[in-house]
Amino acid sequence: MNMAERPRRLRTSQAMRELVSENHLHAENFILPVFVKEGLLAPEPIANMKGVFQHSLDSLRQEVESALKLGIGGVMIFAIPLERDEVGSQATNPEGILHRSVKMVREVVGDELVVIADLCLDEFTSHGHCGVLDEVGLVDNDATLEIYKVMAVQLASAGAHMLGTSGMMDGQVGAVRDALESAGFQETSILAYAAKYASAFYGPFRNAVDSQLKGNRKTYQQDPANSREAIREISLDVEQGADIIMVKPGMMYLDIVRQASDTFNLPIASYVISGEMAMVESAADAGAIDRKSAILEILLATKRAGATIVCTYWALEVASWLHED
Repeated sequence: MNMAERPRRLRTSQAMRELVSENHLHAENFILPVFVKEGLLAPEPIANMKGVFQHSLDSLRQEVESALKLGIGGVMIFAIPLERDEVGSQATNPEGILHRSVKMVREVVGDELVVIADLCLDEFTSHGHCGVLDEVGLVDNDATLEIYKVMAVQLASAGAHMLGTSGMMDGQVGAVRDALESAGFQETSILAYAAKYASAFYGPFRNAVDSQLKGNRKTYQQDPANSREAIREISLDVEQGADIIMVKPGMMYLDIVRQASDTFNLPIASYVISGEMAMVESAADAGAIDRKSAILEILLATKRAGATIVCTYWALEVASWLHED
């Protein structure tokens, strides 16, 4: 028996394992999603999202300051207005909660942390869809793009370094890129949700944004059965000027992360979403898994699959672990 090959030699100690580790977690590769709700005076916990809160402007400032101290790479801002209507008019209100939050966060962090504004209508519409509806109740793709263009310029003016185009409208990246270029915001980046699936795992997020969704989003988000379609969607966003590609959800779509990483010469982001987080937290609370080990394994698997950037609600906690280590 030839035992010259003994792979276990490189696993004999923690130091040895770290020496040959192929993937590492770094706080600067994390995006922290944050929620700010108009009218709040203090943070409020979100159902089924352990440790995650809807913030007031003051508590949002504190959360962002913590992210800055821990070396988190970016924060993604989702905002919940007091008033909603059919066309999501608060999304294009320059004094609205999203715009004010972006401006405040940018003033706090300057260029030391990437400020990302969610560019979508679902938090702002009374029906909860990511765009305006036509006369028969379907999302009107092209009319929605016109609103996205206004949002893009306003949010760039407020100080956003990057815009997260999360609505899954056809042509959204091209529309936003053209609007930014025309308004002189050539340096504002686009984080394109190019492969965003109609997933069952968004439930807790809808609690986070007080979603008013009626029906579902299957006519514009991707079918979980398809992978070639994801490559087509990503290709279109790359052609239209995307700077970073997002695959969402994360854990359930690591095969798409790998395909995207192998195919496109752009940074790939993966979003470990609320329902995926909730499963881990529930299993840990039940004593079925070790929480810290499971979280680290999930994030490492995401990096191993090819993600450059990981969007996770655990960003602050994991960053603190990394600092301790």
